[in-house]
Amino acid sequence: MSFSSQWRKIDIIGVFLFTASTASFLIPLSWGGILYPWDSWHTLTPLITGTVGLCAFGVYEYRIATHPIIPPAIFNNRTALISFAGYMAIGLIIWCCLYFLPLYYEAVKGFGPIMSGVALFPETFTVAPAAVVMGLLISHTGQYYWIICFGWFLSTISTGLLCLLGAHTKTIVWIFLNLVPGLSLGMILPAVALAVQASATSENLAISVAMSTFFRGFGQSIGVAIGAVIFQNQMKSNLLAYPPLDTLAEKYSRDAASVVQIIQRMEDGQVRRDLQQAYADSLKIVWSFYCGVSGLIFLMSIFTESYDLNRVLMTKRDFGEENALREERIIAENF
Repeated sequence: MSFSSQWRKIDIIGVFLFTASTASFLIPLSWGGILYPWDSWHTLTPLITGTVGLCAFGVYEYRIATHPIIPPAIFNNRTALISFAGYMAIGLIIWCCLYFLPLYYEAVKGFGPIMSGVALFPETFTVAPAAVVMGLLISHTGQYYWIICFGWFLSTISTGLLCLLGAHTKTIVWIFLNLVPGLSLGMILPAVALAVQASATSENLAISVAMSTFFRGFGQSIGVAIGAVIFQNQMKSNLLAYPPLDTLAEKYSRDAASVVQIIQRMEDGQVRRDLQQAYADSLKIVWSFYCGVSGLIFLMSIFTESYDLNRVLMTKRDFGEENALREERIIAENF
């Protein structure tokens, strides 16, 4: 096949729409509430432009594109749709935990950056072993459905348990509270990956796997931004309840990370303890939100279909050979 014919198969318009719209949507999420307020035109203009662009990209791919970079057929499967939503939720939850938990340890518990990283071990060091065990179990049984459902159920419980993290939570308590999220996410990751692969056709398998990675990255990008908005609003509300801090509520609620430095520079006293309490209480609302997200995905995962994992992968060449053999059989039968 000539280079020109291959070039014509590249969806240039789709690539441009997708890349530009995604960048326009994600970039303001990095500065919203920090560099510019969320209601500023600097934040809203690219955010709205990116949203409209992504909608236009979807319409173009579905209605106009001859060779779409994202075939609409991959979204025609219920299990694939649920799995993509699950991948985005995984990105949301993982990055929310990796971002806000160290801030909790530094602001509320007074840990340094290194000790905050060490404090994440109960969560981060349980993901990989749980994923390996679940992968072996799925390989042995050939079933992934019950692991997805139980994994999301456990994830809902684990994010709910994080709401118990307070200003006076003992060390042994937060260690065990962090074990459960790591185990649940380790269960979900291999099971959802296999659900995507099992539900996809041979022709769309590669793009389905690639979209899984995209949705997880997309969830990671918006996860911290959503958590930051929730934290800012709740932190401002909580600080207004403390008379010594009410005049600083607007300033201290702008960025969760900047408050850590403020707390660490304060002398030990009632004002510092009040600020730490408000910080911990604000994070509880963040955990509650992600608990709701996890619970929603759990309810959706119940409708996941269980496909056979033992199948032959057919390439385009295989399809061509199969069609040629079929035509030969038809000709032979006619003569």
